Amino acid sequence: MNALPLVLKDPMFSSGQINFGIGFFLVFVVIISFMYLKDKKLHKKNYKGVFWILIGFIAFILLLVAIKFGLQK
Repeated sequence: MNALPLVLKDPMFSSGQINFGIGFFLVFVVIISFMYLKDKKLHKKNYKGVFWILIGFIAFILLLVAIKFGLQK
C-alpha cells in the first residue's frame, strides 16, 4: 500500500496553518534580529569577558574527556 496518497488526502496541517507558521517564523526572526542589533552596543559593554569563560568551559570539558580516556587504559 502506498502511503503518499494518504498523506496528500489528509495532511497534518491545513494551508492556513502552514501560512500562519511561515509568517510567524519570518516576523519572529525579523523582530529578534532588530532587537539584537538595537542592544549590540550594550552587550559589548556588559559582557566584555564572556569569551574567556567560554574558553574555560571548553578547556574543562576537554580535561574531563582526557582524564576519562586516560584512566581507561
